[in-house]
Amino acid sequence: MKTLTVGDIVKEGVAIGLKNAGAVIVNGLLWLLTIWIPYLNVGTTIALTNLAAKMGKDEGLEMTEIFKPHYRKFMGEYFLVLMFTFFGSYIGFFFLIVPGMVMQIAWGLAPLLVLDKGMEPIAAIKKSNELTYGHKWTIFGGNVVLFLLLGVAITILSTIGNFIHMYVGLAFTLIGMLLFFPIMTGATAYIYKTLTSN
Repeated sequence: MKTLTVGDIVKEGVAIGLKNAGAVIVNGLLWLLTIWIPYLNVGTTIALTNLAAKMGKDEGLEMTEIFKPHYRKFMGEYFLVLMFTFFGSYIGFFFLIVPGMVMQIAWGLAPLLVLDKGMEPIAAIKKSNELTYGHKWTIFGGNVVLFLLLGVAITILSTIGNFIHMYVGLAFTLIGMLLFFPIMTGATAYIYKTLTSN
């Protein structure tokens, strides 16, 4: 049984994120370019959410992954799971914020379980809660540490680049920001893979 640790979330998040960075960035940019197109934008958003599950299974991502039409068949279930988790977490935030944050972590895998495993929304929320039980602090800590490390790395690279030339600093900042999303998605992919395989 694989144990989830903060160090592994950071290390594997970086490894999985960098391995899939090209496809994740291209899919992210295509999503931004097509977000204004009705109906298509639902399928592309659902596909973007599911990138973490695909990355965790090491299935390989296509550069046009978000345009696969089969993602649109999950539209109803996807909206329902988002609605249930959003309102449940929102209610938790009324109890001095912390319960809402806990619920966001507890139910964070539910959309992936709906898309990857074909689970019904309520069953996916319950399963996500079970899978994350006893791991919430680790998941929170891993994401916070990775977020901070990436922020520090981008700041350092940007500063070094600015000493060379303003445009070099700008380029380093842009590269760092482009890698941010794949690496954070890689961390989610590792968490999902580890907890669903135990």
